Amino acid sequence: MAQDRELVVDAASAPTGFHGLRRLADFMLVAATGWLSAALLANQPGQIPVVHLFVLCLCSMGVLALFPLFALYGSSRRRCASDILRCASAWLLVLSLGVVLATMIDASRPVSSLWAGTWLVSAATGMIGMRLALHYTRRAARQKDNSPTRIVIFGYGDLGSELYRRALQAVDRRYEVVGIYDQTAKELPGSVERVASLDGLRQLVRNKGIKEIWLTKAMQPGASVQDVVLHLRNELVDLRWIPDVQPDHLSRHRVGRFFGHPTVDLNSFPDDGVRGLVKAAFDRVFAAAVLIALSPVLLAIAIAVKVSSPGPVLFRQQRLGIDGKAFHLYKFRSMRPHKEGGVVKQATRKDPRTTKVGAFLRKTSLDELPQFLNVLKGEMSVVGPRPHAMEHNEIYKNIVDCYMMRHRVKPGITGWAQINGLRGATDTVGKMSARVEYDLFYIENWTFWMDLKIILRTAVAGWVGKNAY
Repeated sequence: MAQDRELVVDAASAPTGFHGLRRLADFMLVAATGWLSAALLANQPGQIPVVHLFVLCLCSMGVLALFPLFALYGSSRRRCASDILRCASAWLLVLSLGVVLATMIDASRPVSSLWAGTWLVSAATGMIGMRLALHYTRRAARQKDNSPTRIVIFGYGDLGSELYRRALQAVDRRYEVVGIYDQTAKELPGSVERVASLDGLRQLVRNKGIKEIWLTKAMQPGASVQDVVLHLRNELVDLRWIPDVQPDHLSRHRVGRFFGHPTVDLNSFPDDGVRGLVKAAFDRVFAAAVLIALSPVLLAIAIAVKVSSPGPVLFRQQRLGIDGKAFHLYKFRSMRPHKEGGVVKQATRKDPRTTKVGAFLRKTSLDELPQFLNVLKGEMSVVGPRPHAMEHNEIYKNIVDCYMMRHRVKPGITGWAQINGLRGATDTVGKMSARVEYDLFYIENWTFWMDLKIILRTAVAGWVGKNAY
């Protein structure tokens, strides 16, 4: 069967937030093309016939109400041609119903066939164009990285050996089986490394760049799924549990199908397909707009920092980014140059190291503005978990449960934790635990609309607060 040779994800796992965005795009495109067509074809500029406005409103609402009935916003696995045919059929039906209903209500005010035809073609062209762009964007995202994903199969029973066979025979060869966890004397394929302990598994993950571990039913004695998750809690690797039967309910985990078997992705990061591309595109457009719009402010702050004390305008500090990749975070310098002595000391109230200009910048969070440069470089997102100092990561990753899961997504300038009052120093385990809890909630429940909500709340009241110093 064709499914034997490909990775398949259920339509139920598709992001509802993205579907809502597509519905809104169709609505706006239909309304805009209808209004423009009516305005251009009006007998007098700007005077659109009332009957055309009525049909315009009716059909725009019809798009929201009837398009979902054609399954236009469901599974992304449908062929592009099928999606285009459904879209064209749905739009033709909606426009026809609108024209017929308007004629039945008032036959003395006929709907212009020229306008209806122009609207039909222009809206259909726009909606089909959007779907073609989305289709090819998805294809580009899938083909972006042609190098195979290095994996380890945990358990080499019947299911484990079947998964190995399918990975080896897959046409696209997207997976490379590097190791197999097995404590028996069963012979393994010659090119695959045997792993016999959880410590050995963790070492293999670090040394061989393993990205996924497939947990099959054939778990070894003394090594349950919970044991593996706990042992690898600080490793930035995906764990894919592949049971014989799909569990009835596992909340907050993504359930799908993989090589014909039900799977539960235990700690995978949010879908980085089309949703990830939308977020990345928005991040860079938004960052560029902010930097351009605030360029006079940025210049004034830079001059004030330079005049207030000797030293560079920008402060650079290494932080941990997505999947553990280090980057240099930018801030306006708010302290006098000093040596950390190998220990990072968090800023405190009335910190003697802080300059007068720096105190104002920190209080208003204006020192964070250069991080939009990190966003433009693709190292950060506008919204995401705030990046902590490298030394704090080492301290808290073994104290706070699931701490390192924050690094499965790009760090952000603002985040869910920050708008909920968890700003400032994290000088206790309790404060850090609370921030991580909010960060994990954001990661597990992320939608594009959630980002917009966080940005809006940050713009309104998120720049100042009692914990900003």
